[in-house]
Amino acid sequence: MKTGLVLSGGGARGVAHLGVIKALLEMGVVIDRISGTSAGAIAGALLAHGYTPDEILKIIETTPFFRHVRPAFTRMGLLRLDKAEALYRQYLPHDSFEALKIPLHVAATDLIEGELIVFESGELIRPILASCCLPGIFEPYQINQRQYVDGGVLNNLPVECLENKVDFIIGSHCNPFQLSKPITSLKGVLERSLILAVQSKTRERFAKCHVLIEPTELNRFDVLNLRKARELFRIGYEYTLTLEDRLTKAVRELSVGG
Repeated sequence: MKTGLVLSGGGARGVAHLGVIKALLEMGVVIDRISGTSAGAIAGALLAHGYTPDEILKIIETTPFFRHVRPAFTRMGLLRLDKAEALYRQYLPHDSFEALKIPLHVAATDLIEGELIVFESGELIRPILASCCLPGIFEPYQINQRQYVDGGVLNNLPVECLENKVDFIIGSHCNPFQLSKPITSLKGVLERSLILAVQSKTRERFAKCHVLIEPTELNRFDVLNLRKARELFRIGYEYTLTLEDRLTKAVRELSVGG
């Protein structure tokens, strides 16, 4: 039985994916294919390359990511991501989907055509950066004269990439939809608006996952703050461990049904 893992976007909260993955691996889950967008694309690419979840966490904690972005000189965003290419080549030197140990699908949004584009072959790093290009923060990322923004704008849980390619789909969603927290800042307004914009379509995709992993505690964390990366990792790990019985049952039911 082939198992696919879908990793949502979620900014800094995406670190929780690493804890989720560590728990899954400890349970004996073999990940045969990965799809992801934004933060999920980063986590998925590093895992598919061969890094362990703990190694990826260390990379996040020790790498000054914001030193590799620069101010944008257009009116389409505050920052540019093009300088980050060199940073990612330190960890993904082959810069190729084909060189990955696990097949990977990266979702990004074509801003002009208004459609989701899934990258799965050829160069790797620029599609990852395109997938992470949060509108309003980063200026659109250009690949082959096309402008891309964050894949989460159109699909924050790209489960469709795995349909008909695997038998069992695990979804890791790091943007729990709890909206009771009061809004007190411009940043809060932007974050809440983005969550609401993707909420309905993402809920529809939950049903396509055989098991959905969504630690509700993540709603306490700022999507732009990586300073609590280790705590985010821990939450993803500990929450996933509590789902072991559910995961085992889902696998058994699928096996019997098949």
